Amino acid sequence: MDTALALDGLRKAYGSTVAVDDLSLEVETGEIFGLIGPNGAGKTTAVECALGLRKPDEGTVRVLGMDPQQAARDPFYRRVGAQLQAAALPDRITVREALDLFASFYPETTDRAALLDRWGLADKRNASFGALSGGQKQRLFVALALVHDPDLVILDEISTGLDPEARRGTRDLLRAVQASGTTVILVTHFMDEAQALCDRVAMVHRGRCVALDTPEALVDRLDASYRVRFTAPADFDPTPLRAVNGVQAVTVDADHVQVQGGDDLLTTVVHNLSEQGVTPDDLHAERATLEDVFLTLTDDSQDPASSPHITNTEPQSSKAPS
Repeated sequence: MDTALALDGLRKAYGSTVAVDDLSLEVETGEIFGLIGPNGAGKTTAVECALGLRKPDEGTVRVLGMDPQQAARDPFYRRVGAQLQAAALPDRITVREALDLFASFYPETTDRAALLDRWGLADKRNASFGALSGGQKQRLFVALALVHDPDLVILDEISTGLDPEARRGTRDLLRAVQASGTTVILVTHFMDEAQALCDRVAMVHRGRCVALDTPEALVDRLDASYRVRFTAPADFDPTPLRAVNGVQAVTVDADHVQVQGGDDLLTTVVHNLSEQGVTPDDLHAERATLEDVFLTLTDDSQDPASSPHITNTEPQSSKAPS
């Protein structure tokens, strides 16, 4: 597959603060790619370099084969769209006026009425920007980023201000954007969103990519990829359970017990508790999440001899699923 975005050794500092430090990754054409990590990890600076809004101190950037610092402005921005976290509009401009304004920047645009309808703004076309809710403002910025039907769109913290139902609806809309042929780069600190939506993700910590793969592969590389939770009697002794092969960690908080381990963890825990004569309440199993993976990769305080860990932590170059 063709490469939509390639960052190689990207570095950007502001004085003594290094925002992006030797960041390298590739985004393949047609995928939904997640750039994930906490606020301050360097995600926004990286995409601003990709958009040509900031000049890297070191490294190279290629977007759809173009260097954003050297490419002609009009051809570049006809193919690229963006919704940035710090975007703003005048309070008195209406939704329709904003869309018409942005459409005037391009020789060809998509159906604006259909775009507003798709993003749930049809009944707000005459409303002023200042009268919109936080979620409606976010959706408007996405519509503005898509008005010219770009080949690649970068969406920075798209879910900020959205309630859970709106977030689920946005996922369906982004899959439709992908199906139309647009490559989507989703910048987010909502790891559940990235896990549900993205073909691949790059985890960014302190300006570096600490892991890159499909969400499923990253979770699979976590030794403790399953959790079993239950409520135990007050005199429950976790020591025998900790000694069982396949159990990575056991934590006890009052009468709540959490066990972490591999694929057959539920059977292992049930069998051990039966041997101890313990009848647990509220026993249930859970799959680990991307958040678990990220915390494991970036928690320097954990004891490596006893805490769950990731195998093959080097960023991977796996391609998007076919």
